[in-house]
This record gives sequence, C-alpha cells and structure tokens, in this order.
Amino acid sequence: MSALEIADIIGIISFALSGFLIAVHCKLDILGVFISAFLTAFGGGMTRDVLADRTPYVFTSNLPLSLVIATVLIAMLFKLHKITNLEGKWAFVISDAIGLSSFAITGAIIAIESGFNFLSAVMLAFITAVGGGTIRDVLINRMPFILVSEFYATVALIIGSVVYILEIFELRNLFSLIIVFIFGVILRVLAYYKKWNLPTLSKEN
Repeated sequence: MSALEIADIIGIISFALSGFLIAVHCKLDILGVFISAFLTAFGGGMTRDVLADRTPYVFTSNLPLSLVIATVLIAMLFKLHKITNLEGKWAFVISDAIGLSSFAITGAIIAIESGFNFLSAVMLAFITAVGGGTIRDVLINRMPFILVSEFYATVALIIGSVVYILEIFELRNLFSLIIVFIFGVILRVLAYYKKWNLPTLSKEN
C-alpha cells in the first residue's frame, strides 16, 4: 500500500468522525449525520481529483464508503453522540487535526504525481484538507473553519509546501511523510488549544 493510499484512508476515517461530531453538535437527524460525514470525508478529495483530471477515488473503490459507514456506526456504538459540548473535546480536535494533515499530504502528492508546480501542490493540499469541511459548514449554516479557526487552513498550506520541497530534494518517502504528518497534527492541536490566530483587520470597540 502506497503512502498516498495510507494517508487517504487515515484522512477519510478522521474526517468522517469529525463530520459525525459536527452533525451531532448541530442536532441533525440520522440522514444529516451521514451526509455530514460523507461531505467532510469526500468533499475535498473529490474536488481535488476533478482539478487534477483524475476519477475520484470514491467512484472507483467501495473502501471509502465502507470506511465512512463503519466510522459512523462505531462512533455511535461508543456513544460519541452523547457529547454535549463539542468545543475542546479530544475526539473532535484530534480527529480533525489528523484528517487535516492526512488530506493535505494527499493533495500535495497528487499534484506532484500529476506534474504540477509548487502553487498547484499548495492549492491542492489546501483544497483537499479544507474542502469537505467547508462544504459541510455551508450546508448546515456554520461559519467555515478556514475563515475563523486558529491556524486551520494555514497548516494545510504549510504541509503542502513542505511536501513539495521534500520532492525537490528527493527526500519524499514514507518516513519523511510520517514526520510531516506528525508535525501537522501537533501544530494544529497546539494552535487549537493555545488559540493561535492570524492577524485580523477588524477593530474592537
């Protein structure tokens, strides 16, 4: 199994759990829960594949769909839907950070394998990592994380840049990608709990 496939599987499971928790937090019905999980897990990857002129992975394999369904059912089995306050809960923070890092890596790898330049690698990393969550948030009338959350989309941009630089120096391998993945997860979790933010232009009265 390639690094791309491993990262894709990790990202799908993590973002499916993230979408499940958001749906429960917003009090969606069971169909809404599955739709939220599907959009979060697949939205960014499908957009990425279309831009890279690839057939979306979810259209050619039954594994992604099975992973999302299994993740939602297991989350219900372990009563994660009983969470009353989503903010700061480890299940959401960790799953979202893992999904963000995994999908940013897959986006950058696909750009590189498609022969794209640095900008494309960064943009596909960004789109893959935040696309599904953004579509989900718009659908359920939430402010998308990428607009307000602590160092969220920035992590995807950093990961995309690092992966491309590793490729330039012929250092892109499973070990180096694992290091990048761990770095991305830690950076996102630290940013969440320490409330790191990019500067805003608004003034407080």
